[in-house]
Amino acid sequence: MFDKILVANRGEIAIRVMRACRELEVDSVAIYSDADKTSLFAKYADESYHIGESTPSESYLNIEKIIDIAEKSKADAIHPGYGFLAENSNLGKECEKHGIKLIGPKGSVIEAMGDKITSKKLMRAANVPVIPGTDKGISSIDQGIKIAESIGYPVIVKASAGGGGIGMRTVYEEDELVRAIESTQSVASSAFGDSTVYIEKYLEEPRHIEFQIMADEQGNTIHLADRECSIQRRHQKLIEEAPSPIMTEDLRERMGSAAIKAATHIDYTNAGTVEFLYSNGDFYFLEMNTRIQVEHPITEIITNVDLVKEQIKIAAGNEICCSQEDVEVNGHAIECRINAEDPLSDFAPNPGKITGYRSPGGIGVRVDSGVYMNYTIPSFYDSMISKLIVWSPSRNDAINRMKRALREYVILGVKTTIPFHKAIMNHEAFQQGRLNTHFVDEHHKGIQDNMEKVIAQDKEMENRLKSTFLPGKKVAAISAAVGSYMKSVQTSKK
Repeated sequence: MFDKILVANRGEIAIRVMRACRELEVDSVAIYSDADKTSLFAKYADESYHIGESTPSESYLNIEKIIDIAEKSKADAIHPGYGFLAENSNLGKECEKHGIKLIGPKGSVIEAMGDKITSKKLMRAANVPVIPGTDKGISSIDQGIKIAESIGYPVIVKASAGGGGIGMRTVYEEDELVRAIESTQSVASSAFGDSTVYIEKYLEEPRHIEFQIMADEQGNTIHLADRECSIQRRHQKLIEEAPSPIMTEDLRERMGSAAIKAATHIDYTNAGTVEFLYSNGDFYFLEMNTRIQVEHPITEIITNVDLVKEQIKIAAGNEICCSQEDVEVNGHAIECRINAEDPLSDFAPNPGKITGYRSPGGIGVRVDSGVYMNYTIPSFYDSMISKLIVWSPSRNDAINRMKRALREYVILGVKTTIPFHKAIMNHEAFQQGRLNTHFVDEHHKGIQDNMEKVIAQDKEMENRLKSTFLPGKKVAAISAAVGSYMKSVQTSKK
């Protein structure tokens, strides 16, 4: 086992990894930027090192500085979490050069699966179903037109090096195609430094279903069931649940086998996620995420497997905790991403100071967060405040438990996505499991109206609860009084 792990990340995922380290009796090292000097994760770690200015390029994306701190702190492994450098093959290469273990797959695998065209070629070779489309970047507009005609409209134009929905345009007829190709090439060049684009068939009402993969360095690969991630906006996930409401034993067997086939074909190790689009009884490979996912807690809850601890154990040379036959799905879990965003203003970021904070609790409720009362959410990074996760024996019970937990969750000072999540949990189509990746757009009006009602109701509760949040001066006065009392007690004992 490792002696010390540097966590090359911040926020709730940094704390999540550090918790796993603590349970494995491994020391953790935090790196923090100027904006994060008062962050919880920097205080939680066994050791903390300042890495640079607030901008990611000067801190969490600076491989040279990260390696330098890893060597200075004598860390023998690095966990990249998700985001930032988690899918950057250069980090893996630098770790190898300096004799540091990267907790994740090999750099060559990260590189191959990070390219949409290469990954689809590999999946075709592995006999994993892939959406019809080009297997290489298009070389001209005329070629793009011929390809679109051959596979049939609608089609989607994608950036080969893209991610997170950036560089994607849906096209329903030829007149739109030229503009879509040109604009996608421009966005791809600006965002990724690579203008390569490709075309594939666009599925009208797909569901986004993914499978959690775990593979050790002895050649054992398993899946830990499925997650439904269809509630999205601008291709960014907002709510995830496990298992998918449409999942059957037969479908899980077929999709799970395809996911394992995908992983074994590329000699994958550690934790990863194979993502599929499901439509009209068929499923197609979408992409593979070569890291731990934001939504990993719902898989942990329904399978009773600590994925982060398994990541660390596998990187240290251990075999996987269990065989495929040992994996059992128990109950239903839902995760809501609580972001500092204004859902009534197209989810515009709303960083700022948290002036009041009460997290939910009770049976079947888990909160993964990196914030606290009076913490200021910086504007430099992702707007996530926390992940609210619930478990219950059935999906209907899980929805009701999430409603209850959301009602208990109070965050003052910044606008959050809590009203959006409340609106979704109350939506009839969601309750019935009638989901697709366009759900938020299709039901926009109903969701918007429901959010406005929720916000009005929350305002009443907020006013009632304000008295429970002590202003800073009162807290200081009480602390001073307690300190004075304790001092007098100590004096009297002498």
